[in-house]
This record gives sequence, structure tokens and C-alpha cells, in this order.
Amino acid sequence: MRQQVTIKDVAQRAGCGVASVSRVLNNTGPSSPELRERVHRAADELGFEFSEVGRSLQSSTTRTIGCIVPSIANPVFADAVQGLQETAQAAGYQTLLVCTNYDPESETKAIKTLMAKQVDGLVLTVSDVNSSEGLKTVQQRSVPHCLMFNAAPDNSESWSVDDRSAAISVAQAFYEAGHRHVGFMALNFKSSDRARARHQGFAEGCSENGMTAPALLEIKEDNEDLTELLRGFLNDNPSLTGIFASNDFLALAIIRSARSLGLNVPGDLSIIGFDGIEVGTMVDPSLATIVTNPKLMGSGAAGTVLALINKTEAPVQPDPDSSFSFRAGGSLAPPAAERSDGEMGATIPPSDNPTKENVNFQLERSK
Repeated sequence: MRQQVTIKDVAQRAGCGVASVSRVLNNTGPSSPELRERVHRAADELGFEFSEVGRSLQSSTTRTIGCIVPSIANPVFADAVQGLQETAQAAGYQTLLVCTNYDPESETKAIKTLMAKQVDGLVLTVSDVNSSEGLKTVQQRSVPHCLMFNAAPDNSESWSVDDRSAAISVAQAFYEAGHRHVGFMALNFKSSDRARARHQGFAEGCSENGMTAPALLEIKEDNEDLTELLRGFLNDNPSLTGIFASNDFLALAIIRSARSLGLNVPGDLSIIGFDGIEVGTMVDPSLATIVTNPKLMGSGAAGTVLALINKTEAPVQPDPDSSFSFRAGGSLAPPAAERSDGEMGATIPPSDNPTKENVNFQLERSK
């Protein structure tokens, strides 16, 4: 086994003291250009690298930031993590990532695990800021942290989208297209503060425009048969002509289920999503949706945590009104003339329709 190179070996090769080597490699004090050249050349020749564990013991920091998100299967979280990692890395910090699969218990365990590893700060997306035990622990221990996608409660910072205002704009888009009877669909609605905020805004927008209150369908598990759930939802709400899905993955799945029921999108049923993932522009019809900037949110959250750690000025957040925009798409169109009065919505063909497929969907949960 190769013997580990020590700082003493570097000092001997460079012909100087250990303190001089430490000062040069850590850039913590003055040294002559000639000494710096000798030390760096000796370190390179010997393949010497500082032990991060040793540095942590000396400085009481690990130069790591913990990141907790529900999943990276959803491109929104993947983009946010990329933005976070780039900002942290530029500042000399590494990122430790944990996915919780939208489970509050896993979320709490992940937070405690990262805190036990003595991360210097945390960027996290939790299921519900009001009930998260893990977030309460972070706050109680005064760990530098910033939420991502969640709206900030007391004692926390946050980079997030104005979900309520964004959802109001969705209601406005439906209204301007001629829809008066619409619905809202979300996965694990009761446990997601983001989904509830979007529903609240959507209901407010419908009310402001004189539309009926949106029908609500909560999908409790990601392995439920969405096609049959959609069939029942439309049968229970026969005047419904449009659906707002709490995220783009769910919206795309609804489009596929609608087709399996023999319905045309948007001819029979209009769909609007939330997030603005790129794949929504590649499908037919293209997805009408709320577009966000998750990479900016990840970068901003990382910058905020670094500012809390180093006691520097935090990055300035964009105006809430500019945290989202509406993207028109082919999945939104005026309701058919014969049902524009709302008396008849998306009529499902008989169950023996040859276009019907028996499809189960693995859905990506709402942020």
C-alpha cells in the first residue's frame, strides 16, 4: 500500500518549514514568490492533497451544504439542484444531496442525517412548512438554511414562486379562452403547501372572473389509475371543460389519460400545467403552463445560505410578480361552441370505444 504523503514530506522536498507550507497552500499569510513556487512544485511532484477531514477539525467547518429535495426525476428539482451546486462550488463548497420521495418521515430523517454530518448550511424543499418536524429542528438549532419552492415561514429564508398569484393567472387564461367550469387536480394535495397555495389562487381567480368554483380531485398515491380517476372526475362534473394540474408531469399524464378515454385535447378538454418544463414544448399539443426559473431559485437559495454562513449580504430576490410567466400552448383552446354555455362538458365516449387504453401512470408528485 502506498504511504500517504504528509505536509512534512512537502516541507522536506521544498526545503522549508511545515508552517511555511501550510501558509502557502492555505493562502493564509505572506510568502515570497520563490517560496510559493517551491512549495507548489513539491506538492505537485508528491501528489499531496489536504485532508478535508483535517481541515474541518481545524476550522470547525466542513465546507459542505446539504440539499434536500423530494425528487430529481422532475426536471424542476434537477435544474434547481444544478443551480445550487454551481453557486456552492464557485464559493468552494461541496453539495450533499438527499431525495425524500415526498415522504415527511424520510424528510425529517434526511435533515437529521445531514446535520449529524455537520454541514455548514441547508437548502431544502419540504412537504409542508407548517408541519415539517425536520424544519422545526433546523430552526431550533439555528442552522443556516434557506427553503426552495416553499414560501418562507418565520425564522426562515426562501426562494420560491408566488404560487397563489401564478394560479390566479391560470384562472384568467381559462376565462379569456371562454371556459366557465374548470377543475384542479393535484397529487397528495393535503400534504403539499405548494399545491394548496395554487388551488387557493385558482379558486380566487375563478371567483373574480365569475366562474364556478373549481372542482377538486386529489390523487392520493402515485400508482393509482389516473385514467379511471379522470373518468370518475368528469362524470361527477359533466359541465367541466378545463383542468389545471398542479405540475407539468401531472398535466401531461392527464392529456394521455384523456386520450385513452377517447377525448380530444383541447377540443373536448383543455389542460394547463405548472412549472414550464422543456418537454411540454415537445409534445402535441404543446402544454400551456406557468413557466418558472428553478435554476435561479437553486442558485439564489445557495447564495442566501452562503451569506448566512459567512455573514455577508444575501443575493437580492426578484420581484414576486416576475417569478413566473404564463406560456400559451396548444393544450388550451376555447370550449366547443355547443358547450360554451357550460351546459355540457367533456363527454366520455362509451367504454367500448376502440381508442380506449388501459393505462396506469407513474406520476411525479406536485412540488
